[in-house]
Amino acid sequence: MEKKPLYRKVNTRARGVYHHKGGDYRHQRNSKNPDRVGMKQSVERGLDYTPLFKFLLSKVGSVWSEVHSEAVSRLDKEAPIYWMVSENKDSAEEYIRAGENSYYSGLYVDAGGILRVTEPEIGPETLDPCCKCCTHTFNGVVFTKKYQPKRK
Repeated sequence: MEKKPLYRKVNTRARGVYHHKGGDYRHQRNSKNPDRVGMKQSVERGLDYTPLFKFLLSKVGSVWSEVHSEAVSRLDKEAPIYWMVSENKDSAEEYIRAGENSYYSGLYVDAGGILRVTEPEIGPETLDPCCKCCTHTFNGVVFTKKYQPKRK
């Protein structure tokens, strides 16, 4: 049985979806600048790795080699795994930001090869939202604190 991939395509037809488009190539192609850059063919847009982040969180406490091999088999590339997981606790982040207002726990692999959360004390009740117009989440749970404007 084939397992679902750990990424999904973003809805590209929805209104208000920003796809990080660059400048138009037509404005650069006939310039006399010898250092001009051609069209970027390797830029990837429209992929969401939320399923990967939730998968990794569900595997905390498991053997890293098994988790890693399953994750790699279900991804298009290996790099997004290391956005969240660090090889040791010293280089691990407390939490990561995925998108504008989605936060996830930072993970690391301990000396015994087990996947662990970097700072288990951090949660949706400890983080402050940066604006009042958005819904901020931590590991898929809405922040409990309300927005407090910074005083000057």
